[in-house]
Amino acid sequence: MTYRMSELLDTAVAQAVPVVRGIPEDSLGAPTPCAEYDVRALLNHLLHVVVNFQALAAKQPSDFSVTPDYVAEGDWRAGFEAETAKLVAAWSAPGAEEGTTGAMDMPARTVASMVLLDLTVHIWDLARAAGRPFRPDPAVVEGLTGEVERMAPMARKMNVFKEAVELPEGADPFERLLATTGRDPRAWA
Repeated sequence: MTYRMSELLDTAVAQAVPVVRGIPEDSLGAPTPCAEYDVRALLNHLLHVVVNFQALAAKQPSDFSVTPDYVAEGDWRAGFEAETAKLVAAWSAPGAEEGTTGAMDMPARTVASMVLLDLTVHIWDLARAAGRPFRPDPAVVEGLTGEVERMAPMARKMNVFKEAVELPEGADPFERLLATTGRDPRAWA
């Protein structure tokens, strides 16, 4: 089934906001499954992605050169909720999923998949770092699977994904999605 990216983003955001709201202040320095980020750095990265992908939905330039410290700016939990709502609105606008966008002139739907992936995998990273469970909606996983498999070789070359992790027989679709990005769901169970 083909879903509108705005619908999938809305679903992902509805699941992401409670996870972010539940992150305790004393866990901001904790490691995450995304080895290059602790919780604070991952929150800053994710917020920066959300802000820039609003611009990409509108076919505007993005700027990933410097990541601000959103966590230091006050109520970062409310900020995350507000910015993710703007993200969903931006990708719900007429024409957002059409044509191309971004510096690499990529199909807009592929670009939307990238932020959807961050709102799924990085939310899992944050939940695991806080010792909380997280299972994304099956429609989100289904909507991501093909796109993630297509982008995986280039993402590995660009060091965005690590090498795929081998999983045992019977792994579910979300575990396979995580493994494709180089995460081992068993190591952070």
